[in-house]
Amino acid sequence: MERRACRGQNGSGHSKSPLFSHFSQPKHPVGPCFARPLAQLVLPAFATQTMNTIINPAILERLPELTAQFAAGEPKHVVLDGFLLDEVANKLHEHFPSVDSLKVKRKSLNENKVEDYHFERWDPVFTEVRNAIRSSEFTQWMSSLTGIENLQCPDDALGSGLHQGGQGSFVDVHIDVNFDPKLKLWRRINLLIYLNRHWDEAWGGHLELWDAKMTKVLSRVAPLHNRAILFLTDETSPHGYKAINVPEGESRKSFYAYYFSEVSDGFKYSDSRFIARPDDGLVRRTATAMKEWAKIRAKRVLNALGVTSLDFQDKNR
Repeated sequence: MERRACRGQNGSGHSKSPLFSHFSQPKHPVGPCFARPLAQLVLPAFATQTMNTIINPAILERLPELTAQFAAGEPKHVVLDGFLLDEVANKLHEHFPSVDSLKVKRKSLNENKVEDYHFERWDPVFTEVRNAIRSSEFTQWMSSLTGIENLQCPDDALGSGLHQGGQGSFVDVHIDVNFDPKLKLWRRINLLIYLNRHWDEAWGGHLELWDAKMTKVLSRVAPLHNRAILFLTDETSPHGYKAINVPEGESRKSFYAYYFSEVSDGFKYSDSRFIARPDDGLVRRTATAMKEWAKIRAKRVLNALGVTSLDFQDKNR
């Protein structure tokens, strides 16, 4: 994909400082000239000692093994048990906000969950974890593991936040959108950290990773406490979870982070969309297909009219 740089900028669009010397200059600038340079999205380099007070050092030390597991995954993914230090994961669980307090309400034919991204409303431990997984040191580790250069985690709703679902919560199988329209960046990797300290696998809620043709489930991952999964965000990784059946007072909790890179060769825009399972009935399959067709076309019309804030389920706005 060939792009011309905006006039009035130097070759990179920003001066290269020693702090960000490990970033390559963007070769494919996209979007308006006022879009933030990629290097500005990353936090200043975290000291190893600081990151190791959040993320389990035993996980970080397994980079060669985890790199091989990710590459061999179908679809490309790796499961990381004990991802955070135990005391950090337990504190996140203890202070996880209530279902009712999260302001982004996802409830439709194809999903039933809530989410939010306002870290200033929650216990400081959530911001500490967010800072660690957005740090330049950790994103470099992620780039090494996935083979995708210069991964970054933005500081907006498309960067990180919380998911939660109470009794009956589900998210049908879907493909994620692979582009941040505000920052003009390519979404590449999803990281989910489950925070369900007393989870019983009989309650369901397993993340299902399907093959691209939606013929079979390739992997089922239980949302066990302090288990993380990272996987490629593209059309080869349809994913979702079936309705959970939990006791009163329990919910399916997770911390999400999405990682992006500059748009470059190989990028092809893909909108988010739900996909029917093979065992869905004809009525549900037809309703899902019609709803997604209408949604995607409506978004195109609104984008053409200059409407860029399209999340009408976000009650923060």
